[in-house]
Amino acid sequence: MTNPTARRVTANIAITLDGRYHGPGGPADMGAIVGYATTEVARDHLTRIWEGATTALLGRVHAEGFLGYWPTVAADENADPRDRGYAKWLVDTEKVVLSTTLTEAPWERARVVDAPVADVVAELKATGEGDILANTSPTVIKALLAADLVDRLYLLICPEIAGGGQRLFDDGLPGSRWKVAHQEIGELGEIAVIYDRIR
Repeated sequence: MTNPTARRVTANIAITLDGRYHGPGGPADMGAIVGYATTEVARDHLTRIWEGATTALLGRVHAEGFLGYWPTVAADENADPRDRGYAKWLVDTEKVVLSTTLTEAPWERARVVDAPVADVVAELKATGEGDILANTSPTVIKALLAADLVDRLYLLICPEIAGGGQRLFDDGLPGSRWKVAHQEIGELGEIAVIYDRIR
């Protein structure tokens, strides 16, 4: 029988100094983040994110958006090997897409689930192995944080203040303590940090 506590729930996202995952112009306003996403430190961080993960947990918006981009990177022999490694992992791995509106999965090796994230994670923990990665999907990560289900948090902290836009850490989250498992500072001042939940 699989140990239900053996699977870690991990989450990956880039945020600004003021804790925002996009700017005041809405989800497409990524100006304070995009310039740091392809640095050496960010690309090395990307590899650490997926290495232990066997399931990607995605919201609908990111599942559909990623589909338009990452498969082409996986097939591009000239792409950075770290980007390509991540892209191949994303294409090949099990993907669970949380959505109330999709009727069929937008990816191969994907399934759509219309259920609370806590229930989905409980089922995944009971039936598989490897990390469950909530991958850059803010609505999924926020729900996991609200339920105190995140065991490891991968953050790329970009040294800009967006001044508006959606914040990752909303008021009302349960209090929690974290320890630094890894950190690296890039030439542009970006910080790749891994936090592990202290329970």
